[in-house]
Amino acid sequence: MAGLADREIVRWHNYMKSMNTFKLKKAHKIALWLVFFLVIGGILAGLYMYNLQDKDLQKVKPDFIMTATELQKAFETDETAAGQKYINKIIEVSGEVESVKEGETQTLVITLKTENSLSAVSCTMQAESVTQEFTAGDQVSLRGQCSGFLMDVLMNNCTVIQETD
Repeated sequence: MAGLADREIVRWHNYMKSMNTFKLKKAHKIALWLVFFLVIGGILAGLYMYNLQDKDLQKVKPDFIMTATELQKAFETDETAAGQKYINKIIEVSGEVESVKEGETQTLVITLKTENSLSAVSCTMQAESVTQEFTAGDQVSLRGQCSGFLMDVLMNNCTVIQETD
């Protein structure tokens, strides 16, 4: 009988030893902490990007100031060089309004004439930020971020700087 009790105690001890799952190797602990910090870092980065707001271009100094025709000609002459020079830069562009259209998701697209009848400068802005109405033929200065060239020079996040007569 005593032998049976001893075997039960040994079996119970081995069972409890195998149930101790919190004893991890040092490498496993480091890996778990690394995963934990990566997840927390990813969440914080996501929150930062979600709450990131566009710059107020009324207050930002432009990288370049030019006419719509000059900007369009730069892309028409050498698209690669113009892309490297102007894309993702803040540009203040002035010219004559060719058309005004409502874009997607409450945006307004003001197209500025250039000397090339097949190409223009398209400036997209939030519709609620526009306080005055524009019609074809108006002279205007807009500041925005150049995003590329697809037949037209594309500018985003634009704001009206001044209207000249």
